[in-house]
Amino acid sequence: MRILDADIGALGMGCWPIGGPMFGPHGTLGYANAEDAESVRTIHAAIDGGIRLFDTAAVYGAGHAERLLGYALQGRADVIVISKIGIAIDELTKRLLHDETDPRSVMPAIDRCLERLGRDRIDILLLHLNDLPVREAEPIFEQMERAMESGKIRAYGWSTDLSRSAAAVAQRHGFVAVEHAMNILLEARAMQQTVRELGLHALIRSPLGMGLLTGKYGMQSTMAPDDIRATASTVTPYFRDGRPNAHFLRQFDAVRDLLQTGGRSLAQGAICWLWGKSDRNIPIPGARTVGQMEDIAGALAFGPLPLAVMEAIDARLDRADEDERPR
Repeated sequence: MRILDADIGALGMGCWPIGGPMFGPHGTLGYANAEDAESVRTIHAAIDGGIRLFDTAAVYGAGHAERLLGYALQGRADVIVISKIGIAIDELTKRLLHDETDPRSVMPAIDRCLERLGRDRIDILLLHLNDLPVREAEPIFEQMERAMESGKIRAYGWSTDLSRSAAAVAQRHGFVAVEHAMNILLEARAMQQTVRELGLHALIRSPLGMGLLTGKYGMQSTMAPDDIRATASTVTPYFRDGRPNAHFLRQFDAVRDLLQTGGRSLAQGAICWLWGKSDRNIPIPGARTVGQMEDIAGALAFGPLPLAVMEAIDARLDRADEDERPR
């Protein structure tokens, strides 16, 4: 795949899990068991496995994921770095404070991201406010265009699941990508059509259902209390009360054999399904261990699932409606 004049494999690494603890008004928003040294090794394993795209955000670990990624990528000019702004953070307390929608906050937020990443520019900067009305997002994107002109970023986009929002701003100069949720449990047909019609890149968030689609968890699995998947947050519909969502686990069980076509692991099959849906899809699964990353990067050796398998998977599943995040 070619993005920003660079040839990369259509796969990235999501950096939310390596950020460690972070907290919102209602509790934890981070993943448990992140360990910095292992996180750095995981980033290096991604590069060794052929991955050249890394997706982070100011909020991940309240700045910590950006700092770790910057440390691990020192001297690497051959990678694409994506980050996100739009939420104020306190690095000392690891807290997410409030949405930042004032256009005057954009340039200072970019400067803080650049400092944490230790880079001269960010390749793609995303607005990290899923539901922000377009009229409020437009002035923010205008500031991102100014940041492009000054060389602080190369391009920009929006992390949103709302296809109408993406379509409303997609023709702006420098707007190249939408980051949205999609996996075998959530087809996101409307957003995929928007991406295809407008020639955007689709950065696929939650391609493994926050770990559910790796096969690691069963109905008796219990998430650590300091893990976001143990909370009641609507960001984590794949888990309920610290356990896998029974409905999604049944859906997953119905297609396990198909995902493993050709010797793929379950995680690899879920990634290859996304490639089978569109050649514009760039899955960005999160990982915090070398083992997880080696499994994920192994998908590059397989490519899209065969058409017959794609059709069989679609026939077995009962998915959420378009533009609807699963609840």
